[in-house]
Amino acid sequence: MKQRKKTFVNNLVTYLIVIAAYIACQFLLKGNMMTRSLKGQLVPICVYIVLTISLNLTVGISGELSLGHAGFMSVGAFAGIVMSAWLSARFGLENAVVCLILSMIVGGIFAGIMGVLIGIPVLRLRGDYLAIVTLAFGEIIRNVLNCLYISMGPGTEKFVASATDPNVFTKTLALDRVHAQLFNAMDSSWTVVVNGPAGATGVEKIATFGMGFALILFTLFVVLNLINSRTGRAIMATRDNRIAAESVGINVSKYKMIAFVTSAVLAGMAGALYGLNYSTVPASKFKFDTSILILVFVVLGGIGNIRGSVIAAALLTILPELLREFSDYRMLVYAVILIVVMLATNSPTVRQILDMVNPVRKIRHMQKAKKARGGDRA
Repeated sequence: MKQRKKTFVNNLVTYLIVIAAYIACQFLLKGNMMTRSLKGQLVPICVYIVLTISLNLTVGISGELSLGHAGFMSVGAFAGIVMSAWLSARFGLENAVVCLILSMIVGGIFAGIMGVLIGIPVLRLRGDYLAIVTLAFGEIIRNVLNCLYISMGPGTEKFVASATDPNVFTKTLALDRVHAQLFNAMDSSWTVVVNGPAGATGVEKIATFGMGFALILFTLFVVLNLINSRTGRAIMATRDNRIAAESVGINVSKYKMIAFVTSAVLAGMAGALYGLNYSTVPASKFKFDTSILILVFVVLGGIGNIRGSVIAAALLTILPELLREFSDYRMLVYAVILIVVMLATNSPTVRQILDMVNPVRKIRHMQKAKKARGGDRA
């Protein structure tokens, strides 16, 4: 009972931090106290928070090192953009919120399907091998998207996906049983949604900070409830001791797949929100360094620490904008700050200082010391 109460309080604090940050941002926006560049970072901050939380589910809770998160993000982004383009052409954008929600759902579904397809062969591996293979899959996804052309015909009833420029009319795959005659009929009335290396062009920017905030709350709800459920305990049992988990009848592959696919779905939804925040989205935005950056957020926030993921992702995403006055040296300063923070968070001296400053930690340590002394006397 006491553990449940403690978990509830911790989760409530996490929710309150997110809500307080959102209210503070709204106050700054209404008071016109936020710079234009900072306003442009609000949606990306929400996206990276969701990506960090979802990756922490795989790395921290499941205990599997994945470096392919940018791949799931890219699948969600392009699927969401195509869905948004179809909804816009078919029904218009009178209700952009509904269009955005549906696009995010479709992005999450496609990323989840990709997560299943990748997870079946990949989750047999562990440690560094898993990291290398997921990184390779992420790069494969990016290169496939980089060669993809998707056109939408008049009336929005026909879609054509091609591995090469449709203007060349070579090897193609039609999504609605289109034959070669359809390619010959393509003219200026067709709309190019995804244009190969140029990426998705002419995207309607319907992403909003409010929807990003809602996605963060949804992600927290899913992940925190999963962690505290029977499924979550089984996932953590496989992380802590695989052999012991198997000996008590836990299906290790099943629970690892649940964590992996859930993480992929959330990354896909975040990717859709990210894609619909820009007018042009090339596949080059989703290189492997994006996966590395998200992993850095996870490590700095604390592996397995969901609240730390929220704070680290928000601060480190906004930090380059705050360092803009350093001009050409800002990324150097950013890298130095990352190194200092990494070293500081792993320093016993710094931890002692934090324990002295934080009254909650201080009380916990005093209680542990008291229990230890009581045990020694017994």
